[in-house]
Amino acid sequence: MKFINEVDLRHKRVFIRVDFNVPLDADLNITDDNRIRAALPTINFALDEGAKVIVASHMGRPKGKVVDKLSMAPVARRLARLLRKEDHEVKLAPDCVGKAVTKMVKALRPGEVLVLENLRFHPGETLNDEAFSKELAGLCDIYVNDAFAVAHRENASVVGIVQHAPLSVAGFTMKKELDYFRRALLDPARPLAAVVGGAKAMTKLPALENLLDHADKIIIGGAMANTFLMSVGYDVGKSLYEEELVPVANVLLRNAKRHGVKVFIPVDCVVAERMDPKAETKLVTVQDVPKDWMIMDIGPATSLLYREALRDCKTIIWNGPMGAFEMDAFSRGTYNMVSTLAQSYALTIIGGGDTDVAIHNAGETDNISYISTGGGAFLALLTGETLPAVEALGGITGLEGHTRQG
Repeated sequence: MKFINEVDLRHKRVFIRVDFNVPLDADLNITDDNRIRAALPTINFALDEGAKVIVASHMGRPKGKVVDKLSMAPVARRLARLLRKEDHEVKLAPDCVGKAVTKMVKALRPGEVLVLENLRFHPGETLNDEAFSKELAGLCDIYVNDAFAVAHRENASVVGIVQHAPLSVAGFTMKKELDYFRRALLDPARPLAAVVGGAKAMTKLPALENLLDHADKIIIGGAMANTFLMSVGYDVGKSLYEEELVPVANVLLRNAKRHGVKVFIPVDCVVAERMDPKAETKLVTVQDVPKDWMIMDIGPATSLLYREALRDCKTIIWNGPMGAFEMDAFSRGTYNMVSTLAQSYALTIIGGGDTDVAIHNAGETDNISYISTGGGAFLALLTGETLPAVEALGGITGLEGHTRQG
């Protein structure tokens, strides 16, 4: 797999697939532009090398139809502001393919940027349609994939286009993501701990099963921990849990013991009568969860246990909050974990999702080694899957052959 700094970009039409799927408020103002900022090194490098830059991304899920509120217009304006160079004009195309777009691309001069309209306004994007892929590839001399966040999806702009573009390479964001993945899981400093939280055990169990061959410690939090508590005989009251996965969780705990992996589950929790920030709350041990109450967060004893478990770790990966942290009453467990990682001397990697929101809210971004731009893609790597977009570029991902034993 080649990277953008290994090819000649001068006067070339360079199509950069980025992930600018940023959050917008009701007035269509961008509320967090970190994904745009993450792509700036790749875009600036292409501009500095004298390329004619075409930027492409999706926004939301328009399901193959034009949805005005999901236009790339706010992104184009923010990108223009962030580039802050008078000689780098940023234009917005009316579409991502078609005669009008082709004409705008032909008119591009070195140092100019053209932002294509939302790729997902066309059904061919998510279907990885060959004709649509060919149209996109026809816009460029060089294709650059810098969208790690969608690397696990077989979309036209990340997989199909590679088959038709004259030359395809990876950008700096993609390189950084894969480099940190290798440092964290393929050749980590040990002990290696994986902190896994979030609501659904179903989405995380495959990753946990795969991590048994790689991690030294696994720490479980969030609503998915309820399934594990049920699997060892605790009653979780009215808490959310996945009944059909209780035996699967029990088997995973037994397998962890055989692998010599230490798994930590909550010992106390914050419970409430209902999922409401104004609801009455109690702090109880996991043995004493009231029948008609719900577990909403890990408790202080659990936070202390987890902090001690992570104290000697040299590499820590975290994906998923410890509780319903969007409500202040149930946020302490998640922010205690943020504090633990921020104060750690370990290599700390946040695997996207809601976890990065907690890091930003706590003001600890600068104290974390790396925050991934892709929750789903990072989770796919933890599961041991090969990323279609990386494979298309000639790269190899996955954890095969890389275990604690060798």
